[in-house]
Amino acid sequence: MPIDIEKDDIPTALKKLKARENNFQELEKMSNFGSWEVDLITKKSIWSENSYRIYGYEPFSIEPNLDTFFSHVLPQDAPRAKFAIEKALKSHQVENFQGQIHTVSGETKDILINAQVIYDRDGIAVKLMGITQDITNVMQLQRKSKELSNIIENSVNEVYVVDYNTDNFLYANKIALDTLGYTKEEILQLNIIDINKELTPESIARLKQEYEQINSPYLNNQVIHTRKDGTSYHVHSQLQKILYKGKEAYVVFSTDVTKNIEVSKLVKKQSELLQHRATHDELTNLANRAEFQEQLTNSISTAKKEGSSFALFFLDIDHFKDINDSLGHHIGDKVLQEFSKKLKKTIRANDAIARLGGDEFTIILHNIANISNIEMVASKIINAMKIPIKTASNTLHITTSIGISIYPQHAQDKASLLRFADAAMYKAKNEGRNNYKIYSKGMSENAYKRVTMEHSLRIAIKKKQFEVYYQPQINIINNKLTGMEALVRWNHPTRGMVSPIDFIPLAENLGLIVEIDRLVMKQAMKQFYTWYKSGLHPGKLSLNLAMQQLQRDDFISYLFKTMKECQFQKEWLELEVTETEVMDNPMRSIKKLQEISDNGIGISIDDFGTGYSSLAYLKKLPLSKLKIDKSFVDDILKDEDGMAIVKAIIALAKSLNLGLIAEGVEREAQKEFLLQNNCESVQGYIYSKPIPSKEMTQYLRKF
Repeated sequence: MPIDIEKDDIPTALKKLKARENNFQELEKMSNFGSWEVDLITKKSIWSENSYRIYGYEPFSIEPNLDTFFSHVLPQDAPRAKFAIEKALKSHQVENFQGQIHTVSGETKDILINAQVIYDRDGIAVKLMGITQDITNVMQLQRKSKELSNIIENSVNEVYVVDYNTDNFLYANKIALDTLGYTKEEILQLNIIDINKELTPESIARLKQEYEQINSPYLNNQVIHTRKDGTSYHVHSQLQKILYKGKEAYVVFSTDVTKNIEVSKLVKKQSELLQHRATHDELTNLANRAEFQEQLTNSISTAKKEGSSFALFFLDIDHFKDINDSLGHHIGDKVLQEFSKKLKKTIRANDAIARLGGDEFTIILHNIANISNIEMVASKIINAMKIPIKTASNTLHITTSIGISIYPQHAQDKASLLRFADAAMYKAKNEGRNNYKIYSKGMSENAYKRVTMEHSLRIAIKKKQFEVYYQPQINIINNKLTGMEALVRWNHPTRGMVSPIDFIPLAENLGLIVEIDRLVMKQAMKQFYTWYKSGLHPGKLSLNLAMQQLQRDDFISYLFKTMKECQFQKEWLELEVTETEVMDNPMRSIKKLQEISDNGIGISIDDFGTGYSSLAYLKKLPLSKLKIDKSFVDDILKDEDGMAIVKAIIALAKSLNLGLIAEGVEREAQKEFLLQNNCESVQGYIYSKPIPSKEMTQYLRKF
């Protein structure tokens, strides 16, 4: 739309001129630059709209001048800016200045200014005109590029750039040159095969083909590098295709893993040992309780899928307590081992057998066609026990009582199947032992006992018959108390103190554990506040967190509400969870534990190593501490394997920067071993049994 002075009237010409001005303003905005001029006669300045924006002003909100510009230049750049303007005023050519300004809002920007003086016909300087370009993004990219180059050059890992087509080196960083023993000039004369003797052109071609096919920007590989002096070392390499100085290339990041190989072998062996210990009973080498739960879950899933049935056997050894009490635990252990061997011989390879603890065993009999199959196996087991067990000084005749429940006829969930099999076993015992019973409704005398216990439990919750006992946790380096674990005790009005073993499992099955947990939590928090207020220092409170509690939607809000009511500080609290329970619903549990951890509350794994997922899921849990289980502590003095497991747990905790405490420490030798192997905190009878708050108050006054 050209402006024709002769043809266009003034309004039309002005309209065209305005349109051009608008277009120019838009171009400035798009290009991130602003134009300006200074009348050298009147000293007045004119800025374009985008010039104002660059400095952070609303367009035309001020009357700018050269001083406005200088006031925004950073102090370190001001001398150069003034010199550039002065030079432009004296010369007949374009002068430039590159530096930094701060805007009205305080933002720092990089700018580039080009300026030139305009002369009239008489050669008199009348205007200083220029453009200001915002080059902040460009400069940031340049700085980042420089930083990245410095990082790569000074990286602790070897970094190479190799021509994608010729496989010749284009670059190697300092650590790569130092490790290989080449100079920068020498490495540029070499091919990748020169330092990887096991590579061939064909194998490189296959690697490139694999890289092109995988859905990932990286290709991982493990190779052996050969130094200039002929020695070699193992590296883990990661390759990525890039464009380097206009050439197709691939960058290689290599890490020396030579030392890791032997460590990996040791860790693998220890991991396998830990994994086996986590899923198997040490005495009998049968699956343990945690593994049994997994077996039962899988059996239900398979049977449901296939439409098949299976039987759950619940067994124990008749009068086993009498054997232990009269002949000693070493004879009892021998009986358990021989009993296990006999059981193994009576079942098929695809059936599952486990020791739950003590003299309690389970068998899962898969794919049963009818009741006669079940009865045949049960009779076979009872008959197998007729062969006496011989020890060094005794010949023992043992019998077993068996209770049986059937999936899906009796129940379709784990807890019910186990409960019904347990009830059937007690029925077998009540009818003379050394026999088996298949579950039927109303058969169990044990069911009545459980109903009675349930009624008593509900009354205990209502009347607050539960008491909190505390067991101190001690730093064995300085013998200072670091905290204590809160443990629940049931003070029954007629039975006296009821062991947690007798009511906790039932409370969990009945869903009453949440109420008990909350009673303990509130009571313990109030007591801790009282101790701190009176000038005592009980350290951290460790609370055992039942998974039913954690799974409640209102748990986190209840926790913080209770802490507020009790004036209990978050830094005083640590929640203990067991890995097996967490893995019943891992995603939900981990999410909630992460939220708790994010709020500054410590999370520890109780009985670490006894569950079925110790290593696989450890990295996913937001942990602050591991607790070494008493069973591992007991084994410290038994054999080297026991020591090795504890050392492995300690090393694992240290490598993950986790706190560590060992429970169940009862002997000085155990304590000394833990101290020598950098486990600094312990809990156990060596210092104190669990004691009520009144006694704990006296205990605290010693510290």
